[in-house]
Amino acid sequence: MAKIFVTDREHKADVCCYEVDHDHQADLLYFIVDHEHQAKGDEKWFFVDREHKASCKIFWVDREHQADLKVFKVRHAHQAKWKKSRKLRNQLS
Repeated sequence: MAKIFVTDREHKADVCCYEVDHDHQADLLYFIVDHEHQAKGDEKWFFVDREHKASCKIFWVDREHQADLKVFKVRHAHQAKWKKSRKLRNQLS
């Protein structure tokens, strides 16, 4: 279950993420769910407001080369998936 907390400090993050402009540039296509119980695997994210509730803490970086993971937000849940094999697979949930 990908319960995501966005931290404001890079050193506190488990993963540094960069939001790409197009899905073909991404390592991971993610979908934001409305309820915590809908978060599944690494692909369906539920944002939590408390760090201790998170399965993964992310920090949004400004430049692609700073990122551990390049992500793209999709409009539909069925589009969410890993695009490239990554060492971070199963690390967000």
